[in-house]
Amino acid sequence: MFSPGTIGGVTLRNRIVKAATFEGRCPRGRITDELIGFHTEYARGGVGMTTVAYLATSPEGRTDRHQYHWGMDDDGKLRELTDAVHAEGAAISAQIGHAGAVANSASNGMPALGPSRIPAPTGMSLTRACTEADIDRIVDDHVRAARGAAAAGFDAIEVHFGHNYLVSEFLSPKLNKRKDAYGGSLENRARLARRIGCAIRDAMGDRIAVVIKLNMDDGVPGGFWIDEAVQVARWIEADGSADALVMTVGSSLLNPIYLFKGEAPLEEFAATQPAVIKMGMKVVGPRMFKAYPYTDAYMLDDARQIRDAVAMPMMLLGGIVDRPSIDAAMDSGFDFVAMGRGLLREPDLPAKLRADDRRRSLCVHCNRCMATIYSGSRCVLREHVPPIPARR
Repeated sequence: MFSPGTIGGVTLRNRIVKAATFEGRCPRGRITDELIGFHTEYARGGVGMTTVAYLATSPEGRTDRHQYHWGMDDDGKLRELTDAVHAEGAAISAQIGHAGAVANSASNGMPALGPSRIPAPTGMSLTRACTEADIDRIVDDHVRAARGAAAAGFDAIEVHFGHNYLVSEFLSPKLNKRKDAYGGSLENRARLARRIGCAIRDAMGDRIAVVIKLNMDDGVPGGFWIDEAVQVARWIEADGSADALVMTVGSSLLNPIYLFKGEAPLEEFAATQPAVIKMGMKVVGPRMFKAYPYTDAYMLDDARQIRDAVAMPMMLLGGIVDRPSIDAAMDSGFDFVAMGRGLLREPDLPAKLRADDRRRSLCVHCNRCMATIYSGSRCVLREHVPPIPARR
């Protein structure tokens, strides 16, 4: 767990990665001292690498206007962020991607895009189906993001192909109803993912490590499923477009708690929404926000199927809370583990595990941290952490 590990040309001081968890600390898309402090705390707490989420590749691909997108002037703050994390001895990764139908078109002032015309709930609209020109631009935008991340001093990028964001929507037979070269067969539905991965690799070479985050299971009937994920992972490895894979599950559009497991904080989440969305959540919320039993290392069994299919490095996400869950991942051939909620609860959990291998995360998987993403993501049980004022 505490031995160095390598992703591409980057060596991490240990095998623990801070997973991408949306921070809510970029008002009007500006990189802030609060964001820098957020990630510096995890670096100081002992992670091998921290992942900044979510840096959109395209302006219409933001989840809302309070999110940085590549192409904005960051006033040198991204370099300040990477320098601060490096000063604490950790590496730093930028999660990049396009939100697709998860984007808030009303907030962004731009139509949300999808593979087909599908609901975009936060903007209370339908997406516009991507044209081939849109697709070409979005591929180029991912390359621009990779170049920007390298220039700002990031060690790695995590390219987001999960959670029914845009690329994941293209992969999903439930959401992708196209009749052209990007729809129908798995080979066609995976075309955008493969184009993006290969374009980044062709442009960047080994200048920056590339991690791809790929869904195993959308968690909805008729969605992307693990047998297809195995094949897509094999294609990614054959393309040579990634240095590592991290597998995930769930749909931010249709079944978000499937990713997290544990309690469904419907009332807390509804309280953060505008009145009209709050009313809608009373109707659809119980169907969308379903509770799922939590178990430690809950993605391990499914992720083993990907692990057995490819030789490239992989990290395990989901319920990594103590030494036994980390050991189970390592014993199953995973090179790294990714922690999310456990680190929100205790940013210094890696240091605590180093000091006491019987230590277990204090996270109780109540998922109420989900409801804080619009006011500064935090664990609500950390009473000494003040909330960030609500954004306008």
